[in-house]
Amino acid sequence: MAFAAPRPLRRFAAPPRRAPRAALAAVAVALPATALATGQDPVTPVLLALAVILGAAKLGGEAAVRLGQPAVLGELLVGILLGNLGLLGFHGLDFLRGDPTVDMLARLGVVVLLFEVGVESTVGEMARVGASAALAAVLGVVAPFALGWGVGAWLVPAAGPYVHAFLGATLAATSVGITARVLQDLDRSRSPEARIILGAAVIDDVLGLVVLAVVAGIISAADTGGALAPASIAAIVAKAVGFLAVTIAVGVATAPAAFRAAASFRGRWTLLSLGLALAFAFAWLAGQMGLAPIIGAFAAGLVLEPRHFQPFTERGERSLEDLLHPISAFLVPVFFVVTGMATDLASFAGPGVLGLAAALTAAGVLGKLACGLGVVQPGVDRLTVALGMVPRGEVGLIFAGVGLTLELGGRPILDPGTYSALVILVVTTTLVTPPALRWSIARRERRDRA
Repeated sequence: MAFAAPRPLRRFAAPPRRAPRAALAAVAVALPATALATGQDPVTPVLLALAVILGAAKLGGEAAVRLGQPAVLGELLVGILLGNLGLLGFHGLDFLRGDPTVDMLARLGVVVLLFEVGVESTVGEMARVGASAALAAVLGVVAPFALGWGVGAWLVPAAGPYVHAFLGATLAATSVGITARVLQDLDRSRSPEARIILGAAVIDDVLGLVVLAVVAGIISAADTGGALAPASIAAIVAKAVGFLAVTIAVGVATAPAAFRAAASFRGRWTLLSLGLALAFAFAWLAGQMGLAPIIGAFAAGLVLEPRHFQPFTERGERSLEDLLHPISAFLVPVFFVVTGMATDLASFAGPGVLGLAAALTAAGVLGKLACGLGVVQPGVDRLTVALGMVPRGEVGLIFAGVGLTLELGGRPILDPGTYSALVILVVTTTLVTPPALRWSIARRERRDRA
């Protein structure tokens, strides 16, 4: 591109007439497409989108926390609000829903989130949990999956078995972070119930991701015309389980040496860079295997243990968990707000949507209550364990979000009504768990004092 040579400046020349900056800013806010048409930097609309999303996420999260709810719930609800302002006649923020860069940041946010969840758990913790936690986790996946499939087959039979299976997979999710916060607030985080809940949640995460990988693989195979013979399904199961087993085994074997070698680097942020490189590499491998990238990110976090970071922390650096917090504070709210924006409130006017939401919520609660049947340790309150496994929270949203990316015959497997029903399930189970858990613990304490 050729540029004209600049003209000599005249010392007393009058400045050229320009529109007021405030007016230009107002046009850019109302019509970002206009800003692009006038030759602005393409990053400008993205900057505005991030300012709106992060600001709204913080306000929504703060409001939720002040009401005794997790911040993620506020971020989700504010996303629903932003995505449905058009129903009120305001379309100035419609560009948020279709911006590909914002969508990519949201996808990156969920990868970081699953890596962070994996880092907070370890393979050693999974090996140390007792039979109660393992059995509770298995029941907490099998029962909701079966009930979710049944609800789909009953209320939306025309959607087909793929959608029914995906509904079951989404109901199998559990978000233990909400339960952990309630137990911490009540000073019960070291109780036998808490240990079983936390152990079961780690196993539940792994099993749930395997189920998601299998269902997504079956849907992807069907979309490309692949056969659904039992051998094909078994191959998908083997691929999902094998990927987790191999990557975790290789990671456990190689991570200590890799982090010891990296500890000799003199540059700053080596621990963070190496951790993220491992997460993104495992996520890429999962994608290459036809699995969801979040499965690889979770596996990468699962193989890392505090002892791997010891050379860094001994010289005064922060742990990987602490280093990840600023990044997740930026990217993860983008994911939750964008996920909320995909909820179309107008779809609730459709026939059967509210009924489907109510049935899925009931199935989701009843399915997780089955976890209590897996508690074989004497003296443990089964109802408290069961209630602690009920919330879906961010994990349920992640599963639902995957459903928006899966297609069958060129169409997403989740229509707006079904997706909105899943969001209602997530919101409801997240809202009811804290008061229900507080009631159950208080009931147990009264019984112990009697």
